[in-house]
Amino acid sequence: MTSVESLLGGEAFEAAPRLLGLRLVSDVDGERTAVTLVEVEAYGGADDPASHAHRGPTARNAAMYGPAGTLYVYRSYGIHWCANVVCRPAGTPSAVLLRGGVVVDGGDVVRRRRGRSDHLCDGPGRLAQALAITGDHNGTSVFDGPLRIEGAAAPGVVVATPRVGITRAVERPWRFIFVPEPVDNPRA
Repeated sequence: MTSVESLLGGEAFEAAPRLLGLRLVSDVDGERTAVTLVEVEAYGGADDPASHAHRGPTARNAAMYGPAGTLYVYRSYGIHWCANVVCRPAGTPSAVLLRGGVVVDGGDVVRRRRGRSDHLCDGPGRLAQALAITGDHNGTSVFDGPLRIEGAAAPGVVVATPRVGITRAVERPWRFIFVPEPVDNPRA
């Protein structure tokens, strides 16, 4: 088991903060891009009314029932792709929505894909567009697929807040934001 695999054990609300500060690397369409994950949101299974798995398995949410490390990619409001990482054993739905990142590789590619130079990855749809994540990636693995989670977490602070953009179970503090530790300036 790799170190990243071990981070995905347990409930989504336990795994979610452990993903912060890691890199999400995309090797899609022959172009490499990467972000440091700075915002994620946890979704449980049947016991979480905000989860796509709340009402049981469907064709749409089948990847959410896969093994830990499976990408669950879906369309939000028929417009934006959103990517989640499954974090429980196969058959037990639980996933972490990848909500935001800071570009650390392939900035020119990301700006071209987004058609802008600001707000590149601050939101799940923007993050997916920046890394060229589509429904074709649904069911792939973040361990050996075209989209991978790599590295060791950068130093920083994790802040928990209520989830956003949903109408059910909004009070759960399952949205996690990563605040990187400032780098000392030796010239100061």
